[in-house]
Amino acid sequence: MEIRGRPRTQPGDALQSSKALRGVSGRAAYDEYNAFLAVVDEPGAGVTLGVKDLFDTAGIVTTYGSAIFREHVPEQTAEAVARLEAAGYAIAGKTNLHEFAYGITSDNPHFGAVVNPVDSGRIPGGSSGGSAATLAAGLCEAALGTDSAGSIRIPAACCGIVGFKPTHGLVPMDGCWPLAPTFDTGGPMARDVAGCAAMMRALDPQLPSTEIGLAELTVGVAWVERADPLVRARVEEVAEKFPERTKIDLPLLQEETYPAFMREAADVHRELFAEHADLYGDNVRTKIERCLAVTDDEYEGALEARKQYVDDFGAAAAGVDLVLAPTLECVAPPTGIGDLALRERLIRLTYPFNALGWPALALPCGPAENGLPASVTLAARWNEDDYVLDVGLALEAALSAST
Repeated sequence: MEIRGRPRTQPGDALQSSKALRGVSGRAAYDEYNAFLAVVDEPGAGVTLGVKDLFDTAGIVTTYGSAIFREHVPEQTAEAVARLEAAGYAIAGKTNLHEFAYGITSDNPHFGAVVNPVDSGRIPGGSSGGSAATLAAGLCEAALGTDSAGSIRIPAACCGIVGFKPTHGLVPMDGCWPLAPTFDTGGPMARDVAGCAAMMRALDPQLPSTEIGLAELTVGVAWVERADPLVRARVEEVAEKFPERTKIDLPLLQEETYPAFMREAADVHRELFAEHADLYGDNVRTKIERCLAVTDDEYEGALEARKQYVDDFGAAAAGVDLVLAPTLECVAPPTGIGDLALRERLIRLTYPFNALGWPALALPCGPAENGLPASVTLAARWNEDDYVLDVGLALEAALSAST
């Protein structure tokens, strides 16, 4: 297989825009969505896979979304990618992302903004925006992303595809650039739940599988009142598919716990930023500067708040088998608003599951405001990944049958 990574040299330039990407979804396609940073000329046989350019790939340029690593070509492949290749997935290319995975718009100042194939006037979400866009555009059949505060599920919701954040630590992160290690998780993205389930069983061959009926479990419905009207309506329609459902009041404690995330991000970038601050984009530079300013007292307080949050959340979810909630409060926001203005709202319902480490599945559930897709989340406790995926399969089937 011939592999040749081709990093872009100027922001906004199309990456080989006149050249067909061969072997993608069995047909020629063009990357008009700025979704790929490097492409594989001949992916070979197998399920075509977009790999977020945060994962190392031997012989293929890996930038981490940063100008600092524009010409970086790793010698080894990340363990998660190697497992997928061993299971028959064929890398189609490396996907664009928010710089260093620290953002929710995938507007990359070095390599250009990812375009949402659903609506070019809307953000694709981030930081795994390129991975979601390749799926929504039909450029590949599966994609690998990372999720630290919602970076798989936010773009899944914005682009109308499926994304799964596994239990923290279940997917190996060796060879993946970290953001905040105790929050970071690698995970699958696909056009349906079955695609995510297949990827997860390649990433974790020990993951069991069972058939679950929606009437067999009790679902706790949360946070719907926070959603915009049509998003709320779609999520409540999904909840009606579960005969045994109850409303639960789950806590949201982002402000108290976020300094722990920030200190971890500061530790990742401390030395690199000191040497190369001028090569960071304005958006991520601002956030790293804020992270570096977190005090020891703020950090220790956040660690305690996170422990308390885990206890409080678990108590609020006691008595239900599964949590059902909107993935986002809204549909994909318009472009041009900016990450810093959007970040708090877009991670409000996704970040909790990173703080907890719980598995969470985001799947589209019908049109909402402006005809754009709404997304619903199913989440469960640590190491109940198989349960979340199997319920997701049953729910997806029920939603398809009713349309």
